[in-house]
Amino acid sequence: MRTEQSTSNVDQPTQRSNAVGAYSGQYLTLRLGDEDYAIDIMRVQEIRSYEEPTKMANSPSFIKGVINLRGVIVPIVDLRMKLNISKVDYNDFTVVIILKLKGTVIGAVVDAVSDVVNLDATMIKDAPQFESAIDGRFILGLANVAERMLIVMNMEALLSNAELGMVAPH
Repeated sequence: MRTEQSTSNVDQPTQRSNAVGAYSGQYLTLRLGDEDYAIDIMRVQEIRSYEEPTKMANSPSFIKGVINLRGVIVPIVDLRMKLNISKVDYNDFTVVIILKLKGTVIGAVVDAVSDVVNLDATMIKDAPQFESAIDGRFILGLANVAERMLIVMNMEALLSNAELGMVAPH
């Protein structure tokens, strides 16, 4: 299963909401454990079925390894492990979302992808700050869509080079 997505206007600003960094636009919804998340679709390069990556010595446990994606070496991060969400089980629905974040290509392993939703900036509300496994910097806000609550993620913060313990590309 492969979906190509253009990233030509990635940095094009749209209407800002009260939630810091949240914009109106299309968001890819995904599942991690029992929760639904949303990420800015303009950061998504493609969606691939999960394949076992090549392990890297001395990498953090949430980095599963690397893959060669058309000549580009891409680190693969298991988002469940990164966010300290319950035990990770890989199945037929497990996919890797290839993201382009500030010039770096990173793969994020998720339980499943659902659909694409349009979120108006006013729909994204500030999330209450709790002592939790998920750092508040990684959450842009919460949005109600139909019968589900989406946690809108800040993938730039969550998968930054510093957060992953990676040296910035030259």
